[in-house]
Amino acid sequence: MSNLTTFSYFILGAYLNVGKLQYFYFTMTSVLYFVIVFVNTSLIVIICVNRSLHEPMYMFLCSLFVNELYGSTGLFPFLLIQILSDVHTISAPLCFLQIFCLHTYASIEFSKLAVMSYDRYLAICSPLHYKTKMTSNNTAVLITAVWLYCFVKIIIHIFLNLRLTPCRNLLNTLYCQNYPVVKLACSDTNVNNFYGIFDIFLSIVVPLLPVLFSYMRILKVCFSGSKEARQKSITTCTPQVVSLLNFSFGCCFEMFQSRFDMTSLPSALRIFMSLYFFMMQPILNPIMYGIQMSKIRNVYKHVLCSNISCRCSKA
Repeated sequence: MSNLTTFSYFILGAYLNVGKLQYFYFTMTSVLYFVIVFVNTSLIVIICVNRSLHEPMYMFLCSLFVNELYGSTGLFPFLLIQILSDVHTISAPLCFLQIFCLHTYASIEFSKLAVMSYDRYLAICSPLHYKTKMTSNNTAVLITAVWLYCFVKIIIHIFLNLRLTPCRNLLNTLYCQNYPVVKLACSDTNVNNFYGIFDIFLSIVVPLLPVLFSYMRILKVCFSGSKEARQKSITTCTPQVVSLLNFSFGCCFEMFQSRFDMTSLPSALRIFMSLYFFMMQPILNPIMYGIQMSKIRNVYKHVLCSNISCRCSKA
């Protein structure tokens, strides 16, 4: 841990000098963060308060929305401060805390989508055994296991980074990321690089296996079943597929950008893509699931109508 004292802070070099436009970007980012917090918190409250939504699928969704809040809060308040600041620096301890938050967010997102695909596989392909296999206890165990699994993986990253001796402190990023910090080290990084590749396998390849298995089996049922069953399956699975593709696209771009030289791309595009899966995923998921899931939609309408009628009666 003493190696951290080599540099007490890191410089973030990816911020553009936007002059007076910084207040415009600050306002837009604040509105975006407010929308993310509002829509995700609303759906978490709706699922928790209404007993009719205390089913495995909605519990997984609730955990997914909690993760959206967690990841957004790990980035957006920091981003707002940096937009208004003239000096774009971050202390070393806060940098490692941000790496922990943002990397666990990404890992949890993939793992959660994998668990949700398995849940849909059981519901569609084994409906008679669904309630016995996906009990409330099993649901709680799966949710807890995903969070603990991802936390432990990233904690190992942090401890491996703390043993490095950095010889530079300039990060060409908007926020702290694991691999760019490792590249600043003068000491041997072989262990970090090996574990980084292993972690990519654990975080992406391992969750993708149950996703592919689940959707291949679901597609088989869709094509062999009735038209009504096919439509119901497609309606249920579409949000998860869209969410997975959207998040995978953002993550892949960010991984390539942190590992390869992409300075040939316009700066504005690189900045947008760095923030893409932190901006789009937390907005896309609650809106998409809220519109697609009829139960959530009906409960939300009921709550909204009750509030409106209550205000009218008071008036």
